[in-house]
Amino acid sequence: MYTTFGKTGANLREFNKMLEDKGLTPMRNSYSNLSVGYLTRFNDFILGVELFQNHGLKSQFNNYEIDYQTTRFYVNVGFAFTEEGNFQLIHYMSFGSGFVNFQMLRENEVNSLNGFLQNPEHGYILREGNLHKGTLNMSGFLTEIGFQMTYDLPIPGREEAFELLARFGYSFSPFEDSWNMKDISFSSIQSGAFFRLGMGISLPDHNYFYKDASLGAHLIYGMHFTRPEGFNKKLEENGLQPFTGRPNNWALKILGESKGFLYGFDFYNLGLAGQANESKSHTLNSLRFYANLGMKFFERRNLELGGLGGLGFANIRYSLLSNEKPDFPRLFEEPLHDGFLRNAGLMAKPEIYLSYGIPISSNSSSKIILGVHGGYELPLSNYRLEEFSMYQYMANPYLQFSVGVRP
Repeated sequence: MYTTFGKTGANLREFNKMLEDKGLTPMRNSYSNLSVGYLTRFNDFILGVELFQNHGLKSQFNNYEIDYQTTRFYVNVGFAFTEEGNFQLIHYMSFGSGFVNFQMLRENEVNSLNGFLQNPEHGYILREGNLHKGTLNMSGFLTEIGFQMTYDLPIPGREEAFELLARFGYSFSPFEDSWNMKDISFSSIQSGAFFRLGMGISLPDHNYFYKDASLGAHLIYGMHFTRPEGFNKKLEENGLQPFTGRPNNWALKILGESKGFLYGFDFYNLGLAGQANESKSHTLNSLRFYANLGMKFFERRNLELGGLGGLGFANIRYSLLSNEKPDFPRLFEEPLHDGFLRNAGLMAKPEIYLSYGIPISSNSSSKIILGVHGGYELPLSNYRLEEFSMYQYMANPYLQFSVGVRP
């Protein structure tokens, strides 16, 4: 498992051409990448998953700030050129989908939740593959081709190694019209040549089949037993429709083990969406990232029981969006349509899990893992939207069901 950080080139040609026609300077042509991922090796073949959060460089126009963010989820396949050893060279391809958030906003001058709900407009927000509605709303088809070089540094007394990583290649969206919003193409902010550096934890080939060490990836469906009841009351007081249902969502869990000691991370997204009134829609979204440590309490044959404690980061974001916005360049000239409120802070959680491993074959130690996870999320700040605390919404018990692979 690993994390990387890097830069990718991006030229928003159509948007920059519109700025040039108005005598304005273009946006800067690159964006940053932050990823977490998992990669495993079957003989010389590579299989993995990776999650990216990308941020554009902000630009100022009069009193407005233009910014964009993208999210990508990739499945990686590849081939290793090297045999067992500390140095690895891999050629890989990635296939996945994503989300784009492009916005032009000025400072929100209101300082109360009621004031914002009555007059939310302080710019515009464009979204494609809207992750704020829920994880399964990601869209488009994205690909990446690259090379990865890694070097393992042994950790004394451990089966794992500390890994240094470098990547270079090219990301692109193969379909020309897949990221068009309001008559302008934004495919460039999902594309470009990249260079990334990273680090991680690796289980080297010579320890790969060690009985008490493993490193697996799991896809999770989570049921979170919370509702924004207090926030819904504020919405109704201001003539807006409340959110219904619970924020059930898909997640990614990486879990490693060494001699009964557990470690890893979770990343998941809680999203609610609906109509606010006849002309506006709204979303309530929270992203969660946890680093986990724990112990395995019990193991018998293919059944195991363990506990984890997590410390992480979360945000809360409420967006109130107009359903009808004009196309560019009129939208650039008349930008007052949408608004949002946001806050972020630390989270903690205890978790207990029960899992069962199904051997893939009789001559392999690899398993398909089925699991049930239960826990409680505890916010370590109030997560205020203006003066209104979302603490009760962020604090909630959850139940998760997972399926994964443990090589």
